[in-house]
Amino acid sequence: MSSKIKLTSDEMKCIALFESITGATAKDCLIDEKAERIIFLAKQGEMGLAIGRAGKNIQTLRKMTGRQVEIVEQADTPEQLIKNALAPAHVKEIRITEKPERKIVVVEVEPKDKALAIGKNGRTIDKTRILAKRYFQIDHVDVT
Repeated sequence: MSSKIKLTSDEMKCIALFESITGATAKDCLIDEKAERIIFLAKQGEMGLAIGRAGKNIQTLRKMTGRQVEIVEQADTPEQLIKNALAPAHVKEIRITEKPERKIVVVEVEPKDKALAIGKNGRTIDKTRILAKRYFQIDHVDVT
């Protein structure tokens, strides 16, 4: 995973808020202005803690920030990060194609899960693309 990520002061404040409310460790935070949401990357194994019983922690974070909150579990490989970002869609296969000028990922999901993987107005696939680019320099993620 890339270690050259710079956080803004707002992102650092969000991480502090996330950690104090959930008790989970946030590895990263992205404020997505375009989609009016905050995406947190939770430490591996801490998703349950981050979400809270019946999603209570996410609801509290939404109220306090005034934005949608999405949590993705951290991963050490691009394949696992993409699977985590697309969850709960069932991923059948991930193919990474590296060309000299760009990296492209094609994700094959169960046909019934394609809409889930793309998300309303493309929100889920956008989140996946942002994280893949940020951590693994992947230029494009496509769902089939």
